[in-house]
Amino acid sequence: MSIAPEDTAEMTGLPVPRPDPAPVRPPDRTGVVVRDGVPLPWAVHGTTGPAVLLLPTWSLVPSRFWKAQVPFLARRFRVVTFDGRGSGDAGRPEGAAAYTDEQYAADAAAVLDDTGTRAAVVVGYSCGAAWAVHLAATHPGRVQGIVAIAPSCGLAVAAPERERYAWDARHDTTEGWAKYSKAYWLGGGYDDYVDFFARKMFTEPHSTKQVEDVVRWAHEISPQTLADTTAGRLGLEGAVRTPLEPLCARVSCPVLVVHGTHDAVRPAAIGERLAALTGGELVLVDGGGHGLPARDPVRTNLLLQDFVERTVPDEVVPRPRRRTWTRAPSRHRRALYLSSPIGLGHARRDLAVARALRDHHPDLEVDWLTQHPVTRLLADAGERVHPASAWLANESAHVEDESADHDLHAFEAIRRMDAIMVNNFMVFADVVDEGRYDLVVGDEAWDVDHFLHENPELKRFAFAWMTDFVGWVPMPDGGSAEAALTADYNAEMIEQRARYGRVRDRSIFVGNPADVVDLPFGPGLPGIREWTEANFDFAGYVTGFVPPSETEREALRRDLGYGPDDVLCVVTVGGSAVGTSLLRHVLDAVPAARRLVDGLRVLVVTGPRIDPATLPRRRGVTYRGYVPDLYRHLAACDLAVVQGGLTTCMELAAAGRPFLYVPLQHHFEQNVHVRHRLERYGAGRCVEYAEASDPGALAAAMAAELVGSRHGGDGRAVARQRLAVEADGAARAAAMLADLL
Repeated sequence: MSIAPEDTAEMTGLPVPRPDPAPVRPPDRTGVVVRDGVPLPWAVHGTTGPAVLLLPTWSLVPSRFWKAQVPFLARRFRVVTFDGRGSGDAGRPEGAAAYTDEQYAADAAAVLDDTGTRAAVVVGYSCGAAWAVHLAATHPGRVQGIVAIAPSCGLAVAAPERERYAWDARHDTTEGWAKYSKAYWLGGGYDDYVDFFARKMFTEPHSTKQVEDVVRWAHEISPQTLADTTAGRLGLEGAVRTPLEPLCARVSCPVLVVHGTHDAVRPAAIGERLAALTGGELVLVDGGGHGLPARDPVRTNLLLQDFVERTVPDEVVPRPRRRTWTRAPSRHRRALYLSSPIGLGHARRDLAVARALRDHHPDLEVDWLTQHPVTRLLADAGERVHPASAWLANESAHVEDESADHDLHAFEAIRRMDAIMVNNFMVFADVVDEGRYDLVVGDEAWDVDHFLHENPELKRFAFAWMTDFVGWVPMPDGGSAEAALTADYNAEMIEQRARYGRVRDRSIFVGNPADVVDLPFGPGLPGIREWTEANFDFAGYVTGFVPPSETEREALRRDLGYGPDDVLCVVTVGGSAVGTSLLRHVLDAVPAARRLVDGLRVLVVTGPRIDPATLPRRRGVTYRGYVPDLYRHLAACDLAVVQGGLTTCMELAAAGRPFLYVPLQHHFEQNVHVRHRLERYGAGRCVEYAEASDPGALAAAMAAELVGSRHGGDGRAVARQRLAVEADGAARAAAMLADLL
């Protein structure tokens, strides 16, 4: 199943009000230059290397459009962006004459002056391609090269469908490009046109997020501003349009034109014509639409990097003059391990798998490419963290920003992490390009798995994918729109695996077939369990530790300082700060719980991203931050109160300890995938957040669970029929990986 671009309007809705996430790479410098009375905010990213100017596009799209390019380019070059007049945070002068190509080119020159940029490689996307030509023709010394992506400029190439309608006439029909008129925009059809145009920008299937971005940005300007900027570009309403062909003849710098063959906004013939007029190179993206920097960011980034380094080689940081190449038979085995930083659970199991893998190959060298807080756990374990990890954009911080009051819409948080995923994949691509790894293991490294399938030619190593859930699942209150979006994401994954099965050399499910939910991927798609059984190997669950016997547990309690009459409750919310509100609610319930349970002691483990000092003090409570051996405390406890994350819950299940778990609201994995698995193992009791927010109700649930588990008072411990958690998952997973080495 693939959802066509024309069907995305029902899914996205209009308008989309949520603001953009924080930028992946904050600028090193910002400022505002005022030219002809119009303020133009600019930003400079990076401090060394050749300068790259990323021009504005159309007024519908601000400089945030370059979010997938800026972080990657800024690691090599000095990147300048600015919001063009009529877009983003720039001024919005009135009248078409304020928005001619000459005005935008003059603005670009003013930004170069204000940022202290002598000359730059200029990148123009869509309308920006014409402004790059104007700048190069009128300021030849300032432009070292031009990259024109999906150029939408005034060249003598017909586009009949778009050009058959009069600019200022209201048409009898509002179908297709008839919506492209001032009368339609100002007459109440602006929202309809914006949605239409956004879908025309992205003709590729599975482009819902890119469509949403354009729709959201377009609602930052008024219909009148769009009309003025368009009339200025077309030479209407008093604006003067300078023919572009003579200017192309004056361009003396190198030119690269990139155009999609399925561009529904401006045909590829325009790109071909521009390349011919400027003597430039032409790259056609077969199957690509108009929004190439957003829809094919990896290929766009690599094309830009290659062009800049070829065009201004003297300014590129030189490679070391001395290098070593080791013959293949003399090389040690090397693996790059990617461990998801969202929580600490992946790191504990990945560490166990890596150690078991060394039993098969003692000479194996393992580098870890990951982020805080995983890096802290790995450092404590004596593992080698790749220095490029510092370039990764923080996924945990993004998740925390997306959450509020124990509510995290996990599917939307992942969708809105698109710029982070591009950045982190580009870091990964650099690492494997230089590292000569035999094996890459990605434990829920969604960015690497997705973009390797999008760019399979970049795979030069054995690749193993690990996950403990399969399938995006809509939440009930998301309605048909969310159901359609999750189905579209599932369909894309299924199509990728069917087309490029060679990308993954091994797909490992951390669990067993029965742990997979028996739900459909979506209408017309296979069942999740059916498809997973056909496409994955199953390692069983990986705990990373051997659960203690009852005798060992008593000794463990003594080592941790707990007496036989102490009733220990451990409260923990994982490696992110998302669980702060739950910690506060548990602390509110502690006084009542201590009245109900004699000898109750509470250990609150905040994790590495929550400061224990920020929590209220309660009698009988011990506060700890990061605890590297948390599994020992969990094995020693009489009760745990935790978030709904799989790792902590399964560690408790493996140790046979009772626990309450409170899934994050709207977190499909915790509410569906994890809950299904825990119910299969007969482990834990699910508590809805509303109940956990009531101190009396939560205290009663804690007391009931303690009584039931310690004395069988309500029979619940007997009725559960707990299923033992396998202890050999790490060894089984390592054996599957060892074959790849």
